[in-house]
Amino acid sequence: MSKFFIHESAYIDEPVEIGEGTKIWHFCHILPNTIIGKNCSFGQNCVVGPKVKIGNNVKVQNNISIYEGVEIEDDVFLGPSMVFTNVINPRAFINRKNEFKKTLLKKGCSIGANATIVCGVTIGEYALIGAGAVVNRNVKPYALMVGVPARHIGWVDKAGNKMKFDENGIATDSYDGTKYKLQDNGLKVLG
Repeated sequence: MSKFFIHESAYIDEPVEIGEGTKIWHFCHILPNTIIGKNCSFGQNCVVGPKVKIGNNVKVQNNISIYEGVEIEDDVFLGPSMVFTNVINPRAFINRKNEFKKTLLKKGCSIGANATIVCGVTIGEYALIGAGAVVNRNVKPYALMVGVPARHIGWVDKAGNKMKFDENGIATDSYDGTKYKLQDNGLKVLG
C-alpha cells in the first residue's frame, strides 16, 4: 500500500521522491529528479520540476507550475494560480536553460493568489506576499508585501497576522508568543 496519494489522472515521471502523506490531485505532472517532502498537497493542474526540491507540509493550490531553479522549504503556502519564473529575459528562439536563476522560499512563507515571483529572489521566513503582488527583489523574514512591484507595508507573525508594536518597538507573535523587536530595518527575534 502506498504511503502517499496520486490521483489516477496525474503523471509522475521517474525518478522522483514523494514523502509519506503527500497528496497529488487531478491533472498534475511531476517531472524527473524532483523531491517532495511529507504531508504536502498539490491541487489540480500543477506542474513540478524537473529537479525541484520541496520540503514538508507545503500546500500548493490549483494551477501552479514550479520550475527548475525553485526550492521550497517546509510549511510554505502557494495560493491559487501564483506564478514562478526561472529566466530573467526569456526568448522562445534562444535556449537559456544554463541561465536559470535560483528562487528560494524559506520556511513558513505564504504567497497569495495570482502573485508573481520573479526568479532569483529569496522570500524570507514567514513572509506574506499579498494576492496579485509582483516580487522582483528579496523579501525579509516576516515582511508583508503588496502591490506591483511589491512593496513592504508591515510585518506579520507566524500565524499571518499583522504585528502590532508597543512603544518600545516590541511585538508578540499571536501563534506562539515569540517576541520581536524592530531593529536595523528588520526584525530581531527576542525569544
